Amino acid sequence: MSVLQEISNPKSQIPHEFPLKLLGFGVWVLGFVFILVLSAIALVAQGPQTYPPPRTSWGEPDLQGIWGGATLTPLERPAKFAGKPVLTETEAEAIEEDVASRPGRNDRSRRGTERDVAQAYNQFWLAPPTSLADRRTSLIVDPPDGKMPPLTPVAQARVSAMREYLQALLQGTSGGRPGPISARRKEPPPAYNVARMNRADGPEDRQTTERCFGASMPNLGAVYRIVQSPRMAAIYHDSGQGQGFIRTIPVDGSPHLPSRIRLLHGDARGRWEGDTLVIDTTNFTQKMDFGGSRENLHLIERLTRASDDRITYRVTVEDPTTWTRPWTIEVPWERQPDRLNQVYESTCHEGNYGLLGMLANTRAAERLFREGKGPNPELQDNATGGDSDGDIGR
Repeated sequence: MSVLQEISNPKSQIPHEFPLKLLGFGVWVLGFVFILVLSAIALVAQGPQTYPPPRTSWGEPDLQGIWGGATLTPLERPAKFAGKPVLTETEAEAIEEDVASRPGRNDRSRRGTERDVAQAYNQFWLAPPTSLADRRTSLIVDPPDGKMPPLTPVAQARVSAMREYLQALLQGTSGGRPGPISARRKEPPPAYNVARMNRADGPEDRQTTERCFGASMPNLGAVYRIVQSPRMAAIYHDSGQGQGFIRTIPVDGSPHLPSRIRLLHGDARGRWEGDTLVIDTTNFTQKMDFGGSRENLHLIERLTRASDDRITYRVTVEDPTTWTRPWTIEVPWERQPDRLNQVYESTCHEGNYGLLGMLANTRAAERLFREGKGPNPELQDNATGGDSDGDIGR
């Protein structure tokens, strides 16, 4: 008969044994509670339980697969959300619904204008993002205000010089300030051109995306296919329309290339810090611009498998010739199902006939103008028309 049965049985024939059994039962309960308390203390001491990532056959955390980084969250926090890094669920849903209702590039209310023609493809082909990153109001997590640090005086002068040059080429057009055609149309740009310039004397006058190498680093909002092998990782960036590129990342302790060797997307070297792949990238060229930084850009990226379906991508951006301090971006990469999201090589244009067409069209317009049969192409805006997409800052 159990202790509990004896308690409830008034006819128990062994009352002299009952106190001892009850005492034993109490000791057992206290011991069980003590074990539970010790377990709870141990869990608290360990801190939050981390996700144990799957492993490759050679023992490294497995980051392989197709991951999507598209989000409605802007890089910098809009002024209306100052001091509010995270929205409530209701606020986030309202913003997502509002953005989804906008016509974007499907808006053809300005038919016949340069802006209408510049829209090119409608919204369907752009596959815009539909949700915020963890309801955050900025991808920048440091500084805490969600803003890029101030530019250095040298960088301010550099950016201002290029902006003034591009505005001068627009002078007198529908997208520029009033005035005659600027004499600066005959000048070379103050730095290698990566922007939409209102001139097409040669391919270097056109934006780098039109020349099929416009994707910058860090490359945000893209689709990423990660492949790993012993001592090496590779990330294919499916970015924009045909702007994709492949990064091969040695994870073997080898040093960076000599500083005289410059690569468009930088020289990457990886290492493991626990379960996080850390990628240190330097040796960029002046042909890529990120927020005003070019060849002196330095990136420290961290990829951590947070769950079966998510990688936390965190990148610290440094360039003492451009910003007054380093700053950090964090983006969740969501796993994409392989069967529905095949990632192919980016070929941009086959033979880049689009760029040839832009230059040939301008030569034809110049010839017709000389013959008195058309408008002056120097007074046409071929730089500012286009994007009417919005984000949560609108």
